[in-house]
Amino acid sequence: MVSQRALEVLRVIVEDYVDSREPVGSKAIVERHDFGVSSATIRNDMALLEEANLIHAPHTSSGRVPTDLGYRRFVDSLSAVTPLTSQQVLAIHRFLDESLDVDDFYVRSVKLLSDLTNQVALVQFPTLGNDKAAHVELVSVSPTKAFSVLITTAGSVDRRMVDFDRVLDDDTIADLRARVATTIAGVALGEIDGVMAALVRDAPPALAALLEAVRLALRAQVDSHRKDKLIVAGTPKLVRSDNDFARTVAPVLDAIEEQVTLLRLFGEMRDAPHDSGVRIGREMVDDLSDAAIVSRAYSSTGGDSARVAILGPTRMNYPLNMAAVDAVARYLSQVLGDDD
Repeated sequence: MVSQRALEVLRVIVEDYVDSREPVGSKAIVERHDFGVSSATIRNDMALLEEANLIHAPHTSSGRVPTDLGYRRFVDSLSAVTPLTSQQVLAIHRFLDESLDVDDFYVRSVKLLSDLTNQVALVQFPTLGNDKAAHVELVSVSPTKAFSVLITTAGSVDRRMVDFDRVLDDDTIADLRARVATTIAGVALGEIDGVMAALVRDAPPALAALLEAVRLALRAQVDSHRKDKLIVAGTPKLVRSDNDFARTVAPVLDAIEEQVTLLRLFGEMRDAPHDSGVRIGREMVDDLSDAAIVSRAYSSTGGDSARVAILGPTRMNYPLNMAAVDAVARYLSQVLGDDD
C-alpha cells in the first residue's frame, strides 16, 4: 500500500525529473522540498514506489525516474487542470484572430500550441465536406441482422451489417427503417451521429437498443467518407529531445509522417467517452510506446468532432501541456463549432 506521503514523493520526483532530466535521489528531495522527515524515511517511501512500479532506477546506484505507470498516477492525481492565465489566453485569442482564413487559422493554431508547449503539435482537420445523407435503407438479411445502406447526395453508397442480437419481426424492422430514414434525410454527414444519438435517447425503451446498433453502423459508414488529415508543427523539437526516448525517436517520426496510426488513436479516443485524452508510453501502440500524447476534442464545422494534441516524450510537463491543449481546443470550438 502506497501512503499519501509516498504519492507526494512521486509528485516531486516527476516534477524534478521533468525540470532537470536527471534521476532524483532521496537527498535531493530532502534538500529541495519540505517533507519534514529524514532522507532515510524518503528512501523507504521510494522503495514502496519502486515496489509498486511507479519509479525505477535507470542505472545502478542512481536516483529514480518515473515509469509510465508513475506518470499515469501523477496525471490521474491532478484534480483539475490549472488553466492558463488570462493574459496567456488573451494572447492566444489575439494571435489566432489575425488568421486570414480557416486554413490559416488551423496553421496558426498548431504553431501556437507547439510554441506554448515546446512539443510537436497536431490538429486533426476533418474533411467530410458538405455531403449529406440522401437516404438510409435497412434491408433485412436474417431474423437478427440487417444491412444499413447509406446513400449520400454525392451519389456514394455504403453498406454495413447491423447485428441486433435478437429476432426482429417485419413490423419492427419497418418501424426502425421509418424512424431512421425520417431522422437523417438531408442531414450533413458530420451531424448524423448527433441526431441519431437524440433519436436513441427519445425512443421507447424497446427500440432504443436497436436504434443504438443502427447508430454505431452509421457512424462507421460516415467514418468511411472521412479524408482526415493532421496539420503538424514542431517536429524538429521532437528530434532535439531524442535523448528522452529509450530506443529511438525514428518510429515516432514515422507515425507523424504516415498519420494513419495517430488518426486511428484519435478515433479510439473519440469512441471511448471517458478517455482522459492523455496516453502515456505503453498505453499506445508499440511504435509510440516511448511517447506520450495529450489531446482534447473540439467541435468543428457541422458539429463534427476532431482533436487537437501535443506529442512528445513521456518526460513532459503534463499540467502545462494539458492546460495549453485545453485552451486551444476551447478556442477552436468557439470559432469553428457550436461552443457558446
